[in-house]
Amino acid sequence: MTAPTPEPFPPGPGPVPPVPPLPPSPTPGCSGPGCLVPPLVQWQRRPTEAELGAAVAKEQARREQLLAAADPEQPPPVFGPLPTLQDVTVSRFGCGTHAIAIDLAALIHGPDCTAPDPTLLPGCNCTPEPPPETGPLHSEPLPLPDHWQ
Repeated sequence: MTAPTPEPFPPGPGPVPPVPPLPPSPTPGCSGPGCLVPPLVQWQRRPTEAELGAAVAKEQARREQLLAAADPEQPPPVFGPLPTLQDVTVSRFGCGTHAIAIDLAALIHGPDCTAPDPTLLPGCNCTPEPPPETGPLHSEPLPLPDHWQ
C-alpha cells in the first residue's frame, strides 16, 4: 500500500502590509493641551480641591480594604492621618515646546498653576513654593571601617 500524496498548501494571501507604528502614549505625555509628544521636563504642583478629594477617597478605600481583610485575632492596622494638601503633589509634564524653565521645574507650584500655558512659557501664572532649606548632611565626618583605611 502506498501513502497518499499530500495536498499542496493553498497559496497565501500575499505579502503582509507593513504595520504602522503606534501613536505616542497620551499618558504620561506632555501636559500641553492636545499634545502627545513625549515629555522632556517634569514638575510638581499641589492638587486642586477635586484632586485632593479623589486622593483622600482612594486612601480611605484602601484603608477600608485593609480593615476588611485584617485578621480579627490580631491587633487592627493603625493608620496615620489622611493626606492633606501639603502631602500630595500632581505631576505635570512638558515636551520641548511646552517646557517651563528649569528653575521653575525644580519648585512645587500652586494648585491654580496653568503651566504649560503656551502664552506664559517658559514661565507660569503662579508663585511656586520656596525650595526646602538645605543644611549640611553631617556636621562631622563619620568614621570609616578599619578595613577601608
